[in-house]
Amino acid sequence: MALDTALVMILAGGEGKRLFPLTRDRAKPAVPFGGRYRIIDFVINNFINSGFYKIKILTQYKSDSLNQHIARSWPVSPILGQYIDLVPAQMRTDGNWYKGTADAVYQNIAHINDEGPKYVCVFGGDHIYRMDVSQMMRFHKKKEATLTISAIPIPISEASEFGIIEVDDEWRLTGFVEKPQTTPKCIPGHPDMCLASMGNYIFEAEELINEVVEDAKNENSSHDFGKNIIPKMLADGKPVYVYDYSQNEFTGMTPEERGHWRDVGSIDSYWQANMDLLDYKPVLNLYSTEWPLRTYNNNLPPAKFIWEEGDRVGMATNSMVSEGCIISGGSISRCVLSPQVRINSFSNVTDSILMENVNVGRYCEIRKAIIDKNVDIPPYTKIGVDLEEDKRRGFLVSSGGVTVVPKGAKL
Repeated sequence: MALDTALVMILAGGEGKRLFPLTRDRAKPAVPFGGRYRIIDFVINNFINSGFYKIKILTQYKSDSLNQHIARSWPVSPILGQYIDLVPAQMRTDGNWYKGTADAVYQNIAHINDEGPKYVCVFGGDHIYRMDVSQMMRFHKKKEATLTISAIPIPISEASEFGIIEVDDEWRLTGFVEKPQTTPKCIPGHPDMCLASMGNYIFEAEELINEVVEDAKNENSSHDFGKNIIPKMLADGKPVYVYDYSQNEFTGMTPEERGHWRDVGSIDSYWQANMDLLDYKPVLNLYSTEWPLRTYNNNLPPAKFIWEEGDRVGMATNSMVSEGCIISGGSISRCVLSPQVRINSFSNVTDSILMENVNVGRYCEIRKAIIDKNVDIPPYTKIGVDLEEDKRRGFLVSSGGVTVVPKGAKL
């Protein structure tokens, strides 16, 4: 397959309001995940592993840390026609920031015209999943579609949380309902399941250009693919098809990983997605060498676990510990640690996510918490033990009982 006929546009300008305060100083795609990765690493790795090397990343909201991460992590080979370009919002059209997903593409239409691709892949940059995109491209070509949308089967009982796609027996789009309040149409042959849009699209380039240009002229439009572009193409009778993500396979995939996709849009879903990594057979296996997950490599020493003197034991169980961490006489259980975290003597941390350069003083107790980077926790501090006390101290406590300490907080 000539994948060099495809241009990739990753929408990475999301504000991620429901992930606040993790998104207080960074865009949602730049939020750390799994210890040493960023959320955007997943979609970039999917394309690189699938053979797509012409990638534009459209940024907007508080993009500085995202820009640094991409620039330092993703050198490719321009001499071979490969690039991963950062494209900041430039207010090219009417002096406005991006009004919606379709407007983001419209404001960067010059990049499509300059490259002249036959296909344009428009994917979001803020979901956790693994996917061989070339299989979706083969489906798109086989169906001779003008647009192919990737979707994941979900129980009908969960339909009200997603944009729901309806299809016929040939998997051609017949309807699209945003967060339906009534029972949507089921998947043919599966009465208890429906299809949720993943927000990932493959367009015929010419068709995409025509649609976003026409949409830009409509002052009543939200300039969004899900709300405007797709319903219009459906009404116009365009051949729009739906790709079943649950059938996607990648090299080295385990049975547990089939169909795994997470929208980590809330604190609770983000916390749970990290905890899922700790299972014996995880739904997302970070240790596969056949479908690698690349990111920036810190020049740091290995993690170290020291002291074994009575109750003063440096120990980690059912946890992921990144490079540069020191577990010095404290213990962690079911935790995800980013680089350069230190756990000092007699402290106990459970069910928590600690980001880069967090220092936990002696005799601390931390339960079910997310500690953002550059936080120095004084000795004897308790976090996640008394949730009402956490709230009084100004920390966010999610509906699921996760306490979040923001970046650089002074305790």
